Amino acid sequence: MSPERHEPARSTHGSTSLHEAVAEAQVKLQQTFTNLQFEDFGPAPVKGPIYQAMAGGKIVYYAPQSEHMLFATVYDRNGINLTALAQEQGAMRRQKAIDPAKALAIGPVDAPTIIEFTDPDCPYCQALDRFWSAKAAEGKPVRRLIFFVSGIHPTAAAKAEHILCSPDREEAFNAAYSGQTAPVLRQCAAGHDKVAEDAELVAKVGISGTPTLIADGKLISGFQQAELEAFLDRHAKPASAKATSDAPR
Repeated sequence: MSPERHEPARSTHGSTSLHEAVAEAQVKLQQTFTNLQFEDFGPAPVKGPIYQAMAGGKIVYYAPQSEHMLFATVYDRNGINLTALAQEQGAMRRQKAIDPAKALAIGPVDAPTIIEFTDPDCPYCQALDRFWSAKAAEGKPVRRLIFFVSGIHPTAAAKAEHILCSPDREEAFNAAYSGQTAPVLRQCAAGHDKVAEDAELVAKVGISGTPTLIADGKLISGFQQAELEAFLDRHAKPASAKATSDAPR
């Protein structure tokens, strides 16, 4: 006759252990982030290890055990945004795929350089183009290295090819971004191939929206005027140097 087995009272023990774990975690959270006040502390639905991945140029987190996807920002105890750091590092790795020599270059050669992923049919891209024109009129031009994003709007590829096939590509670019549509869009093998090459680069770099810019190695998603103003201010010539360069010779 086998000895009788007694099952432990799991519900009570488990409940006690969970309560203790929650209390311990809450104390540790408050001790680590002393400048924050937390309320309604309790277990999260996420279980098991969490992994980091890149999707569309953005960092996401995945918990396979509970099958949760987290679109979150992770900070360490010193307040450093680890998600932003990981995203910037990923962007820097992907930027190595960009060959500036293959871009459509617009603007003075000696001006501050910015890489721009753009779409002729994107209203924010058109607003950005007006911003650059206004800044150039203020004496703050930039050299724009243009790559076309042609997978968002249906006529973007044809308009990009038209620009690339035009005798004066900068003039055609300015016309397209001012809202003008040519009666007949130019076509050529070189322009068609360049649009396709840009599309491959867009996928490789992970560009998911327009405009997307790279300024001083930093990825800027969208028309972020304050960041672009700061970029121009960082590269502004001192007044004395400007006076010298503007003096008659």
